[in-house]
Amino acid sequence: MRLRVGDTVKVIAGKDLGKESKIAKVFPDRNKIIVENVATAKRHEKVNPQVQNSGGIIDKDMPIDASNVMIVCKKCGPTRIGMKVTGTGKTRVCRKCGATL
Repeated sequence: MRLRVGDTVKVIAGKDLGKESKIAKVFPDRNKIIVENVATAKRHEKVNPQVQNSGGIIDKDMPIDASNVMIVCKKCGPTRIGMKVTGTGKTRVCRKCGATL
């Protein structure tokens, strides 16, 4: 999986189609990601003084499949990711303009 925490992505499938936001968490073994304010669900939580939550009904971001998002290049918008081998290792590049992501 070529997506990393902090990348800006655009949702290309699902109920939140067209939203842009940052990746909060990545699960490479399941090929899923959690994107901020995308795929939110209501969850009921008990009061837990050890974690200092007040309980009640909260909005929680749920994982979505990594294939349902495209990374956003600062120059040209949503694009696919390519890999370029350099002397120090591999870097991610934009497939449209060749800029480093």
